[in-house]
Amino acid sequence: MTKQALFQQILKKKSYLCVGLDPDLDLLPKHLLQLDDPIFSFNKAIIDATADLCVAYKPNLAFYEALGIKGWIALQKTLNYIPKSHFTIADAKRGDIGNTSKKYATAFFEQMNFDAITVAPYMGVDSVQPFFGFEGKWVILLALTSNTGSDNFQFLNTQDGKLFEQVLLQSQSWGNPENMMYVIGATHPELFEQIRKIAPNHFLLVPGIGAQGGDLTTVSKYGMNKECGLLVNASRAILYASQGEDFAVRARAVALAMQQEMATLLERYLNQ
Repeated sequence: MTKQALFQQILKKKSYLCVGLDPDLDLLPKHLLQLDDPIFSFNKAIIDATADLCVAYKPNLAFYEALGIKGWIALQKTLNYIPKSHFTIADAKRGDIGNTSKKYATAFFEQMNFDAITVAPYMGVDSVQPFFGFEGKWVILLALTSNTGSDNFQFLNTQDGKLFEQVLLQSQSWGNPENMMYVIGATHPELFEQIRKIAPNHFLLVPGIGAQGGDLTTVSKYGMNKECGLLVNASRAILYASQGEDFAVRARAVALAMQQEMATLLERYLNQ
């Protein structure tokens, strides 16, 4: 999916919501556990309930890998079910020496046909570059994450600023705003204005809204650009709004509230 096509979906739906598909068997409604494929059944119901309210889906690979081959099968079935109009992100956080990265990219871009993959930049340019060798696909580089441990390394001082700032600066020569995004956690709202000065035109994938306490209004005010430039992810807040048989109805209600707030914020901040 091109950047322009993604932006058009945002305008059409008045939403920049990304739904994280992170199915945890311990949290799934009990009645689903009796089915042959509870993971896919859960994901299918969530997609049916939210597809008109979001522009992207982001399966976190850990929740599928933990189940072995059954998890991989459920993941592929989920991908096949997601409407083609939606941007799909493999939240895999890969990144290794070049030939290994190329195999990861082949797996997720060619075999599974994701639009994008999250990649860790710690090993440098040669570990990331192979992911750019696939036309029409996106690299989403971890820059400033939403977890509390982000303080351990990402805020270390360098000669030219914080480490996460160096990731943003140096990586812009690796890709461009048409094929590279950045993960920027919503738990650092005070930094979005500064980040936009460094990377004004890239899309930002923003986790941390909802269960982690990030503020959507602040993120939108300082993070939105002329093409919106934001994909705000919500996982637990939507997926586990209820663990009863009404889980899909409740999930839709949460997603709808977020979409309605996003519609207001788009009108307020887009092209301001």
